[in-house]
Amino acid sequence: MELASEHAAFAGKLLADLGADVVLVEPPGGHRSRAYAPFVDDIAGPERSLWWWHYQTSKRGVVVDLEQRDGRAAFRRLVATADIVLEGEPPARLGGLGVDHDDLCAVDPRLVWVSVTPFGRTSTRRDEPMTDLTLLAGAGPVNLCGYDDHALPPVRGGGNQGWHIASLWAANAALVAVLEREVGGQGQHVDVSMHAAANVTTEVGSYEYLVSGVEVHRQTGRHANDEPTTQSQHRAADGRYVHIGFTQGTPAQLQAIIAWLEELGLRDEHAETFWLDFGLERGGLHFSELGQDVEATAVFGAVREALELIGSRLPAREFFLGASERGLSVGMIVAPDEVLADEHFVARGFPVTIHQPELGRAVTYPGAPFTMHASPWRIAGVAPHVGEHDTSVLGPLE
Repeated sequence: MELASEHAAFAGKLLADLGADVVLVEPPGGHRSRAYAPFVDDIAGPERSLWWWHYQTSKRGVVVDLEQRDGRAAFRRLVATADIVLEGEPPARLGGLGVDHDDLCAVDPRLVWVSVTPFGRTSTRRDEPMTDLTLLAGAGPVNLCGYDDHALPPVRGGGNQGWHIASLWAANAALVAVLEREVGGQGQHVDVSMHAAANVTTEVGSYEYLVSGVEVHRQTGRHANDEPTTQSQHRAADGRYVHIGFTQGTPAQLQAIIAWLEELGLRDEHAETFWLDFGLERGGLHFSELGQDVEATAVFGAVREALELIGSRLPAREFFLGASERGLSVGMIVAPDEVLADEHFVARGFPVTIHQPELGRAVTYPGAPFTMHASPWRIAGVAPHVGEHDTSVLGPLE
């Protein structure tokens, strides 16, 4: 069971699309996020929010007024049927209504209750206001994203990343708590701090500082580091950008790069080709040698320069596909609106076409962010209308 909120909506979606029966509880009139833009066809309405459609797939929806005694009674009956309660309410609200974790887990000690709040239920900062922007800024991720030129401001990750990070931790923790209950027979309260979740999701940022006292700095298109690293984004022949930031050093990769240079007539133009030959003769290299072995470092530098040269002579997509065919790891920078039509994403099944009853036509949704063979992801249904399942869900409980 999920109490509708922005904070935990993605956690509920993860569980629902993986097959859990998630009952979404909204207040009378529907949750406020039904009014979040953008709207389908740019026409506003509580059943037309694309934000709402995306986060509420595969869920059933009911209306319960927690401000009323009858509503709280209905909520208690609903919780009694649940394995997990997922909520992102302000820390003191549910306790003030007598329907919090302590109140209801005393009745059912097997219940797993997951709270997702800005700073955690017991933090001294628990009542501070927060947005996705301030969450990402205060926890650290924003400081690690941006450009080499630090005169430019840092860049916030788009798409509610702060809420998504917290929801991923919440969904994982909920499933671990369910496994623990299967072993020990007891439920537990999972208290997710959105700030803490984002802070430990900063790659090297947090632990470099905590372990060695070193502060890392943001870099254009590559990992933050305490010392500047080599540029990785370069213009292709068509003016688009490609990413050459991965180390290639196996004999097969070195041979592929040499052959590609020769195929394009660029071998003689690449001044460091002899280092590629040298690396091939010594049987390849390992990433651990970079910066430690002078000759290996020279080979890795030659690899990067070769790929930069090839990338500068080919359109971005041709370079990307050519590298992929040769077993070389490079990237291509694409705009968000290109992703759903990209042949790789389509082949993977990422765009999912679903019939949208409100429109009488099919709509393309983003699909699974990961795939698992034993627990397949699928969107079982579109977001519920306000109170759509009141009769089927709440009726039998009365």
